[in-house]
Amino acid sequence: MTPWQAGVVAGRRTWLCDLDGTLVDSCPAHETAFRQAIAEIAPAALASFRYADHAGASTPEVASRLVPGDAVAAGRLARRKQGLYREHAEAGMVAPLPGARRLLDRLAEEGRTVYLVTSGSRGSVERVLKAGSLGGYFRDVLTSDDVPVSKPDPEFYAYACRRWAVDVADAVAVEDSAHGVASAVGAGLVTLQVHAAEPAAGAIVVRDLDEVVSLFQQEQR
Repeated sequence: MTPWQAGVVAGRRTWLCDLDGTLVDSCPAHETAFRQAIAEIAPAALASFRYADHAGASTPEVASRLVPGDAVAAGRLARRKQGLYREHAEAGMVAPLPGARRLLDRLAEEGRTVYLVTSGSRGSVERVLKAGSLGGYFRDVLTSDDVPVSKPDPEFYAYACRRWAVDVADAVAVEDSAHGVASAVGAGLVTLQVHAAEPAAGAIVVRDLDEVVSLFQQEQR
C-alpha cells in the first residue's frame, strides 16, 4: 500500500466490515456444515463442491446454486446448513481472527463509526458475535436477512449505505472474498481486501488486520 492510499483509508470516518473470513475464522465451520448438509440432502453435489467458490455469498444463494431448479431441496439444504453452523458457533468453533480485536479497539479509540455488513443470516451472526464477544463494537449490523440480494451484487453495500446515510466518500469497506470486494467496489466504496490468496479487482490488498491497524500509526506521523 502506498503512503497516499494509507492516508486516504485511515482518514475515513466510517468503516463497513465483513464478518466471515475478515474478522472471524469461520470458513472451516461453514465448509464443514455445508458438506454435512449436502451429504444428507443433495449428495450428488458433494463431489464438485468447493467452499472457496462460494465464500462471501449467502447460504440460500449457495444452496440454490447446488440444487438448481429445485427450490424445495435448496430451502432444506440452506436450513440444515444454517442449523449445523449455528451449533458449531455455539460450540466455540468460530473465533476472532488475529488482529480483529486490535483493529476494532483502534477504530473505537479513533472515534470511527463501524458497521457490520455480512452475508450471514441474522441468527448465525448473532451467535458468532456473542461467542466472540464482538457485538459491542458495531453501530448496527446488516445481514442477508435484511437485503433481497447477495454479495457480489453491489446493491448489498449500496443498501447498507442508504440505510445508515453513509457518505461513500468518507467510508471504507474491509472484505476478504472476491464476492465481498465486488459488492463493495461496485457500490463505490474504497475497499481493503485482507487474507486473500488472490487479489480481487478494485481492492487495496492488505496482508492482514494488523497491517490495517498500522495505517493509523502512519496517519499520525
